[in-house]
Amino acid sequence: MAGSVSTAKPEPSGAAPAGFEADRPDNSISGVIRGYVDKVRGGDLGALPAVLGIVALGLLFFALRPNTFLTPLNISNLLVQAVPITLLAMGLVFVLLLGDIDLSAGVVSGVCAAVLAQLLAQSGAPWYVAILAACAAGALIGLFTGTLVGVVGIPSFVVTLALFLAFQGVTLRIIGQGGTIPVRDEVVQGIANRNLPVTLGWILTAVAILLYAAIQLNRWRVQKARGLAHQPLAVVVARCVLIGVILVVVTAILSVDRALSAAVDLEGIPYAVPLVVILLLLLTFVLSRTSFGRHVYAVGGNAEAARRAGINVTRIRVLVFVLSSTMAAISGIAAASRLASVTAASGAGNTLLYAVGAAVIGGTSLFGGRGRVRDAVLGGLVVAIIANGLGLLGVEAYLNFIITGGVLLLAASVDALARRRAAATGH
Repeated sequence: MAGSVSTAKPEPSGAAPAGFEADRPDNSISGVIRGYVDKVRGGDLGALPAVLGIVALGLLFFALRPNTFLTPLNISNLLVQAVPITLLAMGLVFVLLLGDIDLSAGVVSGVCAAVLAQLLAQSGAPWYVAILAACAAGALIGLFTGTLVGVVGIPSFVVTLALFLAFQGVTLRIIGQGGTIPVRDEVVQGIANRNLPVTLGWILTAVAILLYAAIQLNRWRVQKARGLAHQPLAVVVARCVLIGVILVVVTAILSVDRALSAAVDLEGIPYAVPLVVILLLLLTFVLSRTSFGRHVYAVGGNAEAARRAGINVTRIRVLVFVLSSTMAAISGIAAASRLASVTAASGAGNTLLYAVGAAVIGGTSLFGGRGRVRDAVLGGLVVAIIANGLGLLGVEAYLNFIITGGVLLLAASVDALARRRAAATGH
């Protein structure tokens, strides 16, 4: 009615518009649980399959070999056994995020290990010179591979398949037909075969727990102060406590004297374990907190859209292969340390397949755009548990291959189904 005065009460100054409250994320514990369930239903499984796999396989092998599987000695052996594959998979995560593949990564680790062994045995080079030379060789190989893929434009499958064959010849040339080069340097051998002093191990564990808690709590504080979506403080604290308990339990197990003979003192965290943790933190920071990491996800999600947004796609591809091959070199060094030798077959065989399997089992997508560095660690543990457990059971070699291949096929199937589900639900 013209001239009538509205009786509706005006909204208080600063009040949210009608319907706005419904759009706000539910930051309660129940809301977080519902959000996670919805995310899983939408196809975003994350690390859930790998975590469930570790728990299920651990319970299975413990039930079958209760007197040997969870002993301090076997747990230490299992962790060291997982290191070379895990390090190789950590580099492959970056390649897989682009939707590419590096079939040569395994044999690249063998080439770099051969460089290390030759410098130590034949040239008498100091350990640090040999390690730097091996890593430099890996970086140069990655630069060559990345140039062929990113600049020349040859598909990564074709390039790395050719290099997979070629670099086996390079390793054979360095070492010689049927030859073996021993690695006798105490520092290099100590990477996989020596342990931290028990006190130092506990100090590093305490620092790791405090650092993780500080990062998580600071992230929560910043998100809350800026009005961003954040988890309840109780959830953040519970996650910190869970990680802390896991680290304390593992450190306590590894701090026990696990030697089979009273004449030998064998206790402490193997040096290879902190190496993996440090590289995990470093690469996670690179992937999640730098522009390079954001560009890797962008190129993996949609390379053409990333190019139109001003991202140098060629540069990203080259750098990713450099990083992957450098990590392959570190993996080769760890493998040479564990075996105290390098052979013409180092890095060949199933090395690459296990590393790719570790990344995919951990949650990295073969289709690009989804994955984290932690996936390589979780997947590497799954692969190591399978190999270790089957070894304790005395399973024949052919069954080992069949079972490991079946687990990889299952992981790839879960990845494909999750991707289809995510597309169907619009995630």
